[in-house]
Amino acid sequence: MHIVLIRHTSVDVPLGVCYGHTDVPLKDTFEQEAAVTKKNLEPLEPFDKVYCSPLSRCVKLATYCGYPDAERDERIKELNFGAWEMQKFDEIKDPHLQEWFDDYLHVPVTNGESFMQLYQRVAAFLDEVRKKPYERVAVFAHGGVLVSAQAYAGLVKFEEAFSALTPYGGVIELELND
Repeated sequence: MHIVLIRHTSVDVPLGVCYGHTDVPLKDTFEQEAAVTKKNLEPLEPFDKVYCSPLSRCVKLATYCGYPDAERDERIKELNFGAWEMQKFDEIKDPHLQEWFDDYLHVPVTNGESFMQLYQRVAAFLDEVRKKPYERVAVFAHGGVLVSAQAYAGLVKFEEAFSALTPYGGVIELELND
């Protein structure tokens, strides 16, 4: 199965602010960024099925690219930053913060999830998609989801998760064989 993963375009959130499950707005450069993404997708189409995170930053890009009816799936939302959502990392007073920085793979965010919990959600999604009779699938999602999918395919090591982020509006391709 050929899977094309598309990361949403740039968000209108100050640098250093922690966001994941929060439905944040996109920058006013959306049209220009989305046009580039759409052009990059054209040689990869058609798709048998298109999925999308239910967060508006992904829905808006999927719609712009011609997929307003992409199937929404909660499992491909970004990492849940729980109590830290919409706070600047350097202003978070949670004593748990350093523990998470030291082991983000296994330590969940306060009232949120760890990277491995995100990975498990994405893996469950991909396991289900692979059982479908599709050959070409597109997924509009988030940086953490794209890294998780690449780890699932054996292309990225978990320890490299944050250094393997796809740029905003970026497109990556995976080949998942049975």
